[in-house]
Amino acid sequence: MNYNQYALLSTLGLGLLTGSSAIGQAPAALKAQIDKASTAVEAKVVTWRRDFHQNPELGNRENRTAGKIAAHLHALGIEVQTGVAKTGVVGILRGGKPGPVVALRADMDGLPVTERVDLPFKSTVKTEFNSQQTGVMHACGHDTHVAMLMGAAEVLAGMKSELKGTVKFIFQPAEEGAPVGEEGGAQLMVKEGVLENPKVDAIFGLHINSQTEVGTIKYRPGATMAAVDQYAIKIRGKQTHGAAPWSGVDPIVTAAQVVMGLQTIVSRNVVLTDNAAVVTVGALHGGIRQNIIPEDASMIGTIRTFSPEAQQLVHRRINEIATNIAESAGAKADVKIDIMYPVTYNDPALTDRMVPTLEGLAGKDNIKLTPAQTGAEDFSFYQQKVPGFFYFLGGMTKGKRVEDAAPHHTPDFQIDESCFNLGVRSLCYLTVDYMEKKK
Repeated sequence: MNYNQYALLSTLGLGLLTGSSAIGQAPAALKAQIDKASTAVEAKVVTWRRDFHQNPELGNRENRTAGKIAAHLHALGIEVQTGVAKTGVVGILRGGKPGPVVALRADMDGLPVTERVDLPFKSTVKTEFNSQQTGVMHACGHDTHVAMLMGAAEVLAGMKSELKGTVKFIFQPAEEGAPVGEEGGAQLMVKEGVLENPKVDAIFGLHINSQTEVGTIKYRPGATMAAVDQYAIKIRGKQTHGAAPWSGVDPIVTAAQVVMGLQTIVSRNVVLTDNAAVVTVGALHGGIRQNIIPEDASMIGTIRTFSPEAQQLVHRRINEIATNIAESAGAKADVKIDIMYPVTYNDPALTDRMVPTLEGLAGKDNIKLTPAQTGAEDFSFYQQKVPGFFYFLGGMTKGKRVEDAAPHHTPDFQIDESCFNLGVRSLCYLTVDYMEKKK
């Protein structure tokens, strides 16, 4: 059964055999305790979030953020590991009763974006990024993720004796990518053993969404966010005078033909009824003067796919199209494709088990299936190793029009802080319900 069929069954309300019968529900009294503690910690979550928002840090440079997190976890009596994957922080809370190990993850890094939102806690941080001066902003909501996970840590630490297992709190740097020449993010955390000692049985993560109403949670079983790869193509021609193009090989005209050829991959090669795909040319450079045909031209772009088969197909066709078009023009094409993040894949059995938890928390009408997202998430590296469930928390003010809400990665990005209580509670509910799973 593919993930589209699974989603259809879920929409029709048909449970799978691996469904909620395989997992219990934590006692109502324990959830009432979570609700009470989450309300009590909400003001702290808001304060933490505003502090992080005002003091954003780029990937692998989240030193201040990590220090604040570590101090909080230490104060709760949680075992703390620092310096994981450069600046990551891991907290281990061992419950009073035996049971599975549940990991909860939040990402910490900001983006090279100059904030335009007029907030009392607006970021005014400046830095140099890729040789350009820029502002730094939490334009994707990672500040909210950190604050909510800190809140969940405080709630769960307060009921340590009642927990049937262990909770591992993963505060991850560099989700948006490490600086050039450095390793980072979830891939490096996995490499350094974050899912071991103790070995994680399941991992949960959430992402705030600025264009989904507060009170709503969205999810998708199977392929949820795309695999992302990046490519670079260099067309090598023969330089000549712009007045005599016949005496050279024009790499710019050739590059233009390659750009158009790449558009046929999605429209003519990918089986769109099975998978979506994106091939985008993000930049095209060549030449220095109006009357010189240059020696070469280059382009860079991004690839998004939802299955290994589609990924292999797109990679092959990029190579074939660029190489053969260049050859037909008398030029040569050098193609380089770097694999970045795999598909963010929600384990179908785990998803089916945990959706009733979210429905019991927020109401069935507020838990919605979402289409596959062409954005990418390095949470996928954890999901390659252990079953994982990644979901989206609404952060848009109720009644606001989606078209009036700024998308992620933009200077006007903004989150309604009233969503934090549901975010903290969802992390805690998923944890205690998973710990009730039957052997």
